[in-house]
Amino acid sequence: MRYAHSNFEAFARPAKSESAENRSAWIVGGGLAGMATAAFLIRDAGMIPSKITILEASKANGGALDGAGNAKTGWLIRGGREMEEQFQCLWDLYRSIPSLEVPDASVLDEFYRLNRADPSSSPVRAMYANGQPLPDRNHLTLTGKARREIIALILADEEKLAGKTISDVLSHDFMKSHFWLFWRSMFAFETWHSAIEMKRYLARFVHQILGLKDLHTLKFTKYNQQESLSKPLATWLTHQGVIFQHGVQVTNVHVDTSAGKKVATQIDWLENDAKGGITLTPTDLVFVTNGSMVENSCWGDHHTPAPIDTTIKEGSVWQLWRNMAAQDPAFGRPDVFCGDTVKSRWESATVTTLDARIPDLVHKVTGRDPFSGRTVTGGPITIQDSAWLMSWVVSRQPHFKAQPKGQMVAWLYGLFSDVPGNYVKKPMQECTGEEITQEWLFHMGVPTNQIGDMAATGAITHPCMMPFITAQFMPRSPGDRPKVVPDGSVNLAFIGQFAETPRDTVFTTEYSVRTAMEGVYTLLNVDRAVPEVFGSIYDIRMVLQAAAELRDGKKVPASGLLHHLTDGTEIDDLLERYGLI
Repeated sequence: MRYAHSNFEAFARPAKSESAENRSAWIVGGGLAGMATAAFLIRDAGMIPSKITILEASKANGGALDGAGNAKTGWLIRGGREMEEQFQCLWDLYRSIPSLEVPDASVLDEFYRLNRADPSSSPVRAMYANGQPLPDRNHLTLTGKARREIIALILADEEKLAGKTISDVLSHDFMKSHFWLFWRSMFAFETWHSAIEMKRYLARFVHQILGLKDLHTLKFTKYNQQESLSKPLATWLTHQGVIFQHGVQVTNVHVDTSAGKKVATQIDWLENDAKGGITLTPTDLVFVTNGSMVENSCWGDHHTPAPIDTTIKEGSVWQLWRNMAAQDPAFGRPDVFCGDTVKSRWESATVTTLDARIPDLVHKVTGRDPFSGRTVTGGPITIQDSAWLMSWVVSRQPHFKAQPKGQMVAWLYGLFSDVPGNYVKKPMQECTGEEITQEWLFHMGVPTNQIGDMAATGAITHPCMMPFITAQFMPRSPGDRPKVVPDGSVNLAFIGQFAETPRDTVFTTEYSVRTAMEGVYTLLNVDRAVPEVFGSIYDIRMVLQAAAELRDGKKVPASGLLHHLTDGTEIDDLLERYGLI
C-alpha cells in the first residue's frame, strides 16, 4: 500500500486484484468502516459481492451514523457529523455511491451541490448570559504564551507525548482562550484527553482555524447521517449482493500467530443466544471493527433519565477486542480506551418540537428561520457559562424526511454531564428530557416563569447517555491501538476509530473510511494509492493564514524589520497578503 496526492492516482480505476478471485471476506461491524470496506472490496479489488458478509450485532446499519424515531414520540439522533472538503477517502468512496435523492447523481454530487447552494456558517458561534452573544466572539483571545504552546505541540514527536494529556502540554493561558472554547466544543475534547490526538488535530485541521469563529469551512448533509450517508451505502451494497447478517455478536476471532505470521482461523459468534461461527482458510479475509464509540448507548425519554450502562458483556465489541488482544500484543490494549468511562462519556439529547414557541426562539437567537430549508446554526452554538458546557445544533430542517411541516428537531450535548446545571440543580446525567429542555431554555433567555410550561408542552426530548463516546480520545501510547494491518498479517485487518493509521484523526467519518481503504488495499495488494492525509500543515500559505487568525489580526512584532528583510521576495508578498506585516 502507498499514499499519493495526485489526481493521476485519484481518478485511476485499478485492475482487478489477482488475489481477489475465489476469496471470501467477513466484516465484523456494519458501521461506516465496515460498509466502506465492503465497497472498496467490490469497486477497487474486484471481489465478488456475494462472497462478502457483514456481521452486525444491532438491527440497523451505520453504527454511529444513526437516525430514528417518529414525529409523534420524538426523533432520535445520538450525534451529528461535521465534514469538510478535505476528507479525501470519504469523498473517494461516495463518488461511487448513487444518491437516493438526486437522479443520476452520486452522494458526493448531491452533497457538493447542496453545500454550494447553501454554504455553512454560524451566526452565533457562542453565547452566554441567557441568550446573549459572547462578547469578543470574533477573536480567539490567545496570549503569546498560548500560541507558543500550540506551535510546540504541533512540532512535538508523538513518542514524547505518550500517555500525556492535553492539560499536561497546554497551560491555563491556553485553556481560558476562546480558541479552546471553540475547539473543544467543535471536536469534543476534554482536558484529560490525549495530547497525541490534540497534536494530530492541530496539524490535520490547521486550515479549520480559519473557520473556528463562524464554522464556514464545515459541510453538512441534507438529512441526518442515517438517511444521507448510511442508507445510500447500505442500499448500494445490498443491490450488489453483499450479505448483511444482523443480530450477530462476534465474540472472538482466533488468530494463529506462529511462524512469524498472523492468520485468522476461526470466527466465533452469538446469534439469538446460540453459539455459532465459521472456520476460515488463509485466503478468507477478516476485517474487525475493534471498539465502539456508541456501545452501551442508552436512551431516556421526556420523563425518564437515560441510564448509565458501563458493563462490558460477552458479545460486546469491547470484549471481542479484549479476547483478540489476549492472543498477541500487536492487537492493542483495549482497556486503555474502555477502562474509565467517567472520562470517556457525555450525554446528548434530541429535542422534537410540538408547537412554534421553541422554533420562534431559535429564530430570535440566530436570526434565521429554522423552516427556510437552509442552514440554521451551521454547527454547534456553545453556551460559555453553562455548567454542563452545553452546545446545541439545529441542522437544516427537516432533519428527517418524514418530519412534518412546522416541526423542528434540535440536538443538544453537554461535555460535563456529572455536575449540577445552572437552572436545573442536578447533573445532566440524572435529568429527564424535560429537565434538560428546561436547562437549555434557561440559557436561551426564556423568562423563568415560562420555562416550565414550554419544556413540558412545547417539546419531546430524549436524552442519550454514551459511556464510550470519546473513548478514542483517551491518553494513549504507541501500540495501544493495533495497526490497520498488523505486521505479519496474512488475512486480518482492523478498521474504525480504534485502529492505528498515521497522521489522521479519530472521531471523524474520514478515519473510518481511511482505515477501511488501507485494510483492503494492503491485504489485496490493490494497485492504486490511498489518498494522503490533507497536508495543510505543510502549506506555507495555510500556515500563514492560520498564524494571522491565531494572532487575531495583530501584526508581527518588529514587522518593519521583517518587511525590510523580506522586501522584494515572495515571502514578503505572502506576509502582506495575510496581514502579518
